[in-house]
Amino acid sequence: MDSTAFEDLAEKMIEFLFDAIDEAIGDDADVDLENGILTVELEDGRQYVINKHSPNQQIWLSSPISGAAHYKYDDATTAWISTRSSDVLLDVLSAEMSQIAGVSVRLG
Repeated sequence: MDSTAFEDLAEKMIEFLFDAIDEAIGDDADVDLENGILTVELEDGRQYVINKHSPNQQIWLSSPISGAAHYKYDDATTAWISTRSSDVLLDVLSAEMSQIAGVSVRLG
């Protein structure tokens, strides 16, 4: 994938996550998107950071629940897949946001 296509896909995903997470748990967290970095600060002080890493064409996630992970876009599944497992970014965040909110949250 060329760098322009990556930038477009990654920016769209991060903007989507900002809107979806804010809608899902915005009452329980401070959700902020600034300069392409999505930050979700929970009421207890724990924090998510989601950003693109252009040199590796990845989206990076720092989670207070699952730790750090890197996700690469997979054309075949049109999903962001972990570079260390078969985990899908939207599935991981859906499960974690559900745990935080105490209700089922489905992103995507």
